[in-house]
Amino acid sequence: MRKTIAAGLLALSGALAIYGCTQPEAKMADASVKGVIEDRDGHKVANATVWLIPAADVAAMGKTAIEIKRDAKNDEPLEDNLAVNRARYLKATSNAGGEFSIAGVPSMGKYFLYVEPADATYLPGGDKSRRSMNAAELAAAPVKIRVSGNTPAGATYVGTSKCLDCHEEHDGFKGTLHRIAIQVVGKPSKLQDYSRFPDYNQGLDKLMAGTKFWFHGYDKARGFDKYQISDKAPADPASVSFTASFYKDADGVLKFRTENARDAADPARVYPVELAYGGGLYKQRYLFRVGANLFPFVQYNPLGDNSHGDRTRKPWRDYHADWLYNEETNKLANPPQAKSFDKECASCHYNGYTLRKTEAGDFIAGSANDVDGEMDIDGDGKPNELNMGCETCHGPGSAHLKAKKGFKSASIVSPDKLAAERASMICGQCHDRPQGHLKNDQPVNAEWKMMPPGTSRNTFLAQYTTREGPAAKDYWADGVHSKSHHQQYSDFIKSSKYRNGNHLVACGDCHDPHGKAKFAHQMKLDAKSPEACTTCHKGSTDMAKHVMEKTKCNVAPEKITCANCHDTKTAQTGAGMGKGMVGKDGKNYWMNDITSHIYDVPLKSNIGVKGVEPGKAMPIPYTHACGAACHDTSKL
Repeated sequence: MRKTIAAGLLALSGALAIYGCTQPEAKMADASVKGVIEDRDGHKVANATVWLIPAADVAAMGKTAIEIKRDAKNDEPLEDNLAVNRARYLKATSNAGGEFSIAGVPSMGKYFLYVEPADATYLPGGDKSRRSMNAAELAAAPVKIRVSGNTPAGATYVGTSKCLDCHEEHDGFKGTLHRIAIQVVGKPSKLQDYSRFPDYNQGLDKLMAGTKFWFHGYDKARGFDKYQISDKAPADPASVSFTASFYKDADGVLKFRTENARDAADPARVYPVELAYGGGLYKQRYLFRVGANLFPFVQYNPLGDNSHGDRTRKPWRDYHADWLYNEETNKLANPPQAKSFDKECASCHYNGYTLRKTEAGDFIAGSANDVDGEMDIDGDGKPNELNMGCETCHGPGSAHLKAKKGFKSASIVSPDKLAAERASMICGQCHDRPQGHLKNDQPVNAEWKMMPPGTSRNTFLAQYTTREGPAAKDYWADGVHSKSHHQQYSDFIKSSKYRNGNHLVACGDCHDPHGKAKFAHQMKLDAKSPEACTTCHKGSTDMAKHVMEKTKCNVAPEKITCANCHDTKTAQTGAGMGKGMVGKDGKNYWMNDITSHIYDVPLKSNIGVKGVEPGKAMPIPYTHACGAACHDTSKL
């Protein structure tokens, strides 16, 4: 579904006022843009409309406060500008040979070339839609635009193994955190390569060796960590509600036994732990089975420290132990069926996610069948992919698999051939925190399905969400910077990288989804190096000059890089990166572990920092340990 505006509802003058359109008058026209539209196989695309979208209009939109809501008029830089200016933007339609010609292009100004296909065989955008070009560049030679195919209606998931049979060059995908996140305890699948993460299972190894936890200090006002958790008996035995002892049983299965600390007559309960998820990036959790369902329990933070007073920054953290003990009856309990991992979490993990509810009230998730999948999750006797697969980003591959050689690209999504706003939406559906039709953080539609890759942001918001973005509690006090994790997209769309007149950035510009990059976080360049930024920001390569101009600080440039200021880790997923600077009251500020993708530099005057107790303040460069030589936190 595309945003539509009824005739007459939005006058041209209104569009000019909102977006600052600066289209030169026709009398300045002196160039002609010619080219051809084709797919990855070289097949020509007929009857497609090629639009010239003025970069000045996109830049003007970028200066407005982005609207986080369906039918917003400024959250898709190309599609929203086109929606209000279709009657005045220059365009052309491709002929049977895919050729197009746009005459009368003003010599001044820059433009994004945007393709609208005639039907659903191909998706909008094209590989020339991300960087603006001036008329001279566009007219210098015929422009070749390559567009992405689309997965046909009725296409089904075939599994990553079948994709890699032909695309062996992407075998590195097996070693990405997207692919190895969920594992069967002790039995990685053939689609999982953990060699780049030798310490991945630190937490799991501790549980397998035998670990007992005491759950104490219940606080009903907290979220998922209502208990304090300790691997040693706390000083006050009366504060303990129950214990959980992990052990490797004689059958080789990891299990844990819960025991009521307040009622010895309450029978102990034993649960098998079947899956672990996470471990390569700041935390790991564990999934245990009750009947037909899996539930998460206990979080291990490899960077945690027991000396920290904050329960969220210790090595072990409670994760929904409140489901296993009833504080009103003081009895052990089983978790509620409706809180299963299948229903609450799995959609952003499983490739080709499905969900059904049984008559018994269980929610049973399904995913793509794959001979090398992690385990049979839906009970049909065939292994399933319990992690992201190729088709998560490229769409279900059955039609692509069956297509003849040389005719395959029209039946699969190529994210690098989409407009940046649609390509980023593929990642954004999960690296955000909207609520979907299951009334939780899973972005599923009314049929409990995930968004097909290539979907527009507005269609996603309209069909797959009931709340368009994170709740207020998931942001810091400024309402801008993310406090909760997996909200990188929520931040990114507020950045100038998403809306500007030069280069419309997509997630894949910096991150390599196929696992070929050797740097952390699947970065194509080392995030700690200047080159990660200066490759594009060529005017800021003189670090000393840049820092002096922006901060009046003469810090030695070799001691810092762009990330120190622009990649502020405002959000927390594990224990964080440790202590920052000390406040005037002797308390520590903290460094979190998830980078804000706004790429601004939060200032000490921020409402989330100024006058806020250090332990509760939003992390900013000013309060990090790296700034100790220059900054005085007593002035906060």
